[in-house]
Amino acid sequence: MHPGKDCIEIDGVPLRESTKIYLVLNKPRGLVTTASDEKGRSTVYDCLPGDRRWVAPVGRLDKASEGLLLFSNDSEWSARILDPQTHLEKIYHIQIATLASAALLQSIVRGSGREDGDISLAKRARILRGGEKNTWLEIVLDEGRNRQIRRIFDGLGIEVLRLVRVAIGPIQLGELKKGESRPLTLAEKNQLDRALQVPRRPKRPSKLSQ
Repeated sequence: MHPGKDCIEIDGVPLRESTKIYLVLNKPRGLVTTASDEKGRSTVYDCLPGDRRWVAPVGRLDKASEGLLLFSNDSEWSARILDPQTHLEKIYHIQIATLASAALLQSIVRGSGREDGDISLAKRARILRGGEKNTWLEIVLDEGRNRQIRRIFDGLGIEVLRLVRVAIGPIQLGELKKGESRPLTLAEKNQLDRALQVPRRPKRPSKLSQ
């Protein structure tokens, strides 16, 4: 079969490739990232207009987390975003129940050891603002481990009060209101595609070519 050349028909009617959809959602806190929930909890699909259950979330945010979440019916594109080899940066704003210090930032970037031997790492960390008892931090990840940020702070014995994803690569949450979604613009899609390009390592010459 040659995509773009061969034609598939059912009862004489040619099948057409479905239109690719790329959406951005500002996920509110309290929603689960799934199409349906056996416990009857509200899901991220409740925020999408019309019947959007044929698009899938690109990765996930847990129930207590909020912010930028992508949706698409382009499974190949979604897989590239989730591929850890792309090292696509994701930026989070996190409120923690303690005052942050330079030593804490170093611990976040250095990684927090756990009894099971797992080590979670942040690529960068900085203080956004502080209060009397808590601090807002900006954390940058370039991996895709499950609940990575929460595991970092669990390892440090620090409570996470809020966790908001504000960017995936060049895509910014911006002024999108909680619970609202919008299509990814062509310019944004092109920027993200460029960010996903991973330089290929040169192949070693075979013995036959030496």
